[in-house]
Amino acid sequence: MTIAEIFELEDLRFVEPSFADLTDSRFNALLAQQDAREGRLLLDEAEEPLALAFQGADGWIAGSFLCRHPSVPLIDLFESVNGEIFQENRAVFAAAVREYFSNVLTAEVPPAIEDLNPARRGILGALIENTWGSCLGEETCVDCCCGSGVGSLVLRDLGYSPLSYDNDAALLSRGLLTGRLLPAETMCINAMVASQYGEPSPKGIGIMMGDINTFTQDMWEAIAKELFAATRETLITVGREPEARLVAAWGEEMGRTVEVKENPKDPIYDLWVCEAHIA
Repeated sequence: MTIAEIFELEDLRFVEPSFADLTDSRFNALLAQQDAREGRLLLDEAEEPLALAFQGADGWIAGSFLCRHPSVPLIDLFESVNGEIFQENRAVFAAAVREYFSNVLTAEVPPAIEDLNPARRGILGALIENTWGSCLGEETCVDCCCGSGVGSLVLRDLGYSPLSYDNDAALLSRGLLTGRLLPAETMCINAMVASQYGEPSPKGIGIMMGDINTFTQDMWEAIAKELFAATRETLITVGREPEARLVAAWGEEMGRTVEVKENPKDPIYDLWVCEAHIA
């Protein structure tokens, strides 16, 4: 279901230019400046606001409240036009918002060159299946720093529902183009603040986290700790043992029990594995 369909409209655009902007309250003020003729308020199943849409001279424009709250001027504007109230499941709306901005991204951002080693799908699939097994139901698994989406592809192979994010728009564009990433499951956000954009998930992966060195350590620590905080079971792979020991230490600081082991089946990408769970 698209955003326009949820609002029972033919066309609708968001005031926010990107998914990452959904946390920015400045867009409340921008939306409140609309010369509105009609308004529609969308509530979730708990009657909490999900979005507001207004019709102006340039058509319908909406603001999302998935990651922030509506302002008083916005509510006043809605009441001034005697707006209509609609209702939708929060998860359905969130998927539609991700799809909308993923489609914007693929339309605007040229894809990176293909970076997938064809053998990687099977090797990574075996690693995840040996760790957690296949999923018999619809269980969400976060794919942190998903790149062009090989991890998400493998999770889908195993029956999980990926929720994928990265801040490299070109890699995401490549993944969406190939179908390894799906629009309704994908977010272009800063992984260091990922918790601002979604709810905790049962499981999460961080596959082949980048080169962790003196210059990048603080960034990767923030990313890993966000992932640990958002998941009960976590699987992170790196290329070198010292990197794995750092990741394990970060997990232990977050109250996780972490097992570090070598994965000789993939000596290039996922040579060292950190398997963590809540102690």
